[in-house]
Amino acid sequence: MVATDAEAHATSDPEAAWHQRFDSAPIEIEVNDLTIRYGETTVLRGVNLDIRKNEIFGIIGPANSGKTSLLKALNRMDMFTPGMNVQGRIRINGCDIQTVKNVYALRRSIGVVFPLPVGLPLTVFENVAFAPRLGGVKDQAELDIIVERCLRRAALWDEVKDRLDSLGSFLSGGQQQRLTIARALSQDPNILILDEFSIAVDPVTTMRIEDVLKELRKEMTILLVTNLVQQARRLADRTAFFLNGECVEIGMTECLFTRPVLDQRTKDYIEGRCG
Repeated sequence: MVATDAEAHATSDPEAAWHQRFDSAPIEIEVNDLTIRYGETTVLRGVNLDIRKNEIFGIIGPANSGKTSLLKALNRMDMFTPGMNVQGRIRINGCDIQTVKNVYALRRSIGVVFPLPVGLPLTVFENVAFAPRLGGVKDQAELDIIVERCLRRAALWDEVKDRLDSLGSFLSGGQQQRLTIARALSQDPNILILDEFSIAVDPVTTMRIEDVLKELRKEMTILLVTNLVQQARRLADRTAFFLNGECVEIGMTECLFTRPVLDQRTKDYIEGRCG
C-alpha cells in the first residue's frame, strides 16, 4: 500500500505524527498552576501540563526536580504525606481530584509502579488477586481469570504459571518488578504511573517491560518518570523536562532529541552536560 502525502509527512515529522494521532483524543490528565510544598520548602512551582488519553507521557530530569512529588499529587498521596501541601488544580477526566468524595475509587483508577519492586508478603497468585478481592471479587474462577490475564499482560505468566503458590519474594528482581505491574493492572486502571521502574532491573528485563508498555498504551494512559533519557525517547510520545521544581519544557519527544529546543537547559540535560 502506497502512503498518502499526509501519511508520509506524519511519518517523517514527529510533531505531525503526534497531532495526527492525538488531536482528537480527550485530555485525561490536566494540571494547572500546580505548586507543592513540604513545610516551608517548595519542590514544585507553577506546573502546567496536559496528557491525552492513550498517550505515553515521559518526565525526565535530575533528582530533586519534583517529579515524584507530582506523582504523589496525582494519586492523592498527599493525604498520607506529613507536611505536603498541594496548591493549584489537577483534573482527571474533567474531575478535580482535590474535591472528589471517594478518593479510594480515584486510586483504583490509577495503577502505580514504584522504583523498587515492593511485593506483598503473599504468593504470586495472591499478590495479583489482592486488589480484586478488596474490590469484592470472591468467585475463585473469576479470580483465576483475572490473575492469568494480568500476568500475561505483564509478560510474566509463562515464567510463573507453575509456581503461583510460591511467595512472590522468591522471584528474581526483574520478575518481581513485572509482578508489581501485574498487581497494578489487577485493579483495571485507566492510568498507569511508573516511577523509575527500571532502576533495579537488568537491561534485558527493562526492554521486556518496555515492550509491555508499548502494548498497554492501547488500553490506558501511561505516565513514565525516568532518569534514562533514552528510555523516554524510546517510549514517550511527548516528554517534559523538570529541573529544580520547574517544568522547563514540554515537547514531542523526538523533537526534543533531534531539533534545537527553546531552552538550553533541556539540551544540556539530554546531551549529558548537567544532572
